[in-house]
Amino acid sequence: MPYISVSATADEQIQKICDNVKNQVEKETHENYVEFHAVEYRSQVVAGANYLIKVHVGGTSYLHLMVWQRLPCDGGQDALTGVQQHHHKDDPLVPF
Repeated sequence: MPYISVSATADEQIQKICDNVKNQVEKETHENYVEFHAVEYRSQVVAGANYLIKVHVGGTSYLHLMVWQRLPCDGGQDALTGVQQHHHKDDPLVPF
């Protein structure tokens, strides 16, 4: 299912989602990130929300994260559903 939003600049809410899944990302990638700053995102409303987020992790390195945010009635937790490494600043956010 395609993401219905256009890319938008990440805000405090998106950074909080990234902070919530940082440990999951580090476990998945076997890396520890000193820098972990949300840059832009796309979203899709489902039973909760799916987020596709570009995260700057230092230098010229970026990650693309897919995160599912459950509905508040289901606990509202953020769950990492995918991560892609080796992206760059200008790489488009494309669902994977």
